[in-house]
Amino acid sequence: MTAWHNSPLLSVPVHAPGPEAPWSQVAADMTGRGNACVHTTWNEWPAEPGSPAVLRGLLGRDWARYRDTADATARHRFVASRLAIRYTAAAALGCGPAELDLSYKPGGRPYLRGFDQIDLSLTHTDYLIAVGISRNGRIGVDTEPADRRLSFDLLQDQVCTPAERAELAALGERGRSAGMLRLWTLKEAYTKALGLGLRMGFAEFGFATATGGETGLLTPDGSPATHGEWAFGTYPVAGRYLLSVACHDAGLGTSRDSAVATMLDEGFVGMVSSLIGPA
Repeated sequence: MTAWHNSPLLSVPVHAPGPEAPWSQVAADMTGRGNACVHTTWNEWPAEPGSPAVLRGLLGRDWARYRDTADATARHRFVASRLAIRYTAAAALGCGPAELDLSYKPGGRPYLRGFDQIDLSLTHTDYLIAVGISRNGRIGVDTEPADRRLSFDLLQDQVCTPAERAELAALGERGRSAGMLRLWTLKEAYTKALGLGLRMGFAEFGFATATGGETGLLTPDGSPATHGEWAFGTYPVAGRYLLSVACHDAGLGTSRDSAVATMLDEGFVGMVSSLIGPA
């Protein structure tokens, strides 16, 4: 697989083979860069971790959906994806996975209730699951099998800007196919970060298709569209997938410490406690 020159502002995706994964790396990535990304496969996670009571505590408001899913394989995939989100966020925030209140926005995007500054993105294909988390701004992740073939002839008008079409047309068939797949995952990741998904036309924005420089967002004519506030990367993972990440820096000037205990405003908590009185 091709290795592209990805933004140094992005953390390299970490392989998380189940609950005993190297979560300390996720915490270090959040401290160092303000973002982290995890990839795993659903069969690396236990189908029923612990007793039903333990699983219910881990799933929280997802318990009802789990309980109502009749197919065992679908239940296993669902558990793995939700636990991957929870363990990733818990490592980033320095708490336990059952302490987090995972919820969903319209359209299904996951978020953590009570942590407005933390952004999450989930993607999956085949066996692969990937989770992105950021405290700097919006984040989006997308993955596809590396051997997926996208037809340049059929999709170029819908997916590519004029500049991208010209660059890809100059490549051989194999190069065009690989370039199309990379562009597709980058554009999916970017539009997911924006919260728009496929509602945003992929030909309305572009990326450099060459492998010689850092990936950046471009206008349809190929000129730069941003001033460094977006970071992009595409990574080969698990031997047979491409994973693209898009991460925005909102310029919030946040603390480098994302731990739950230090993200809470103690003065605000004290004020609320005095107003509502003892439980």
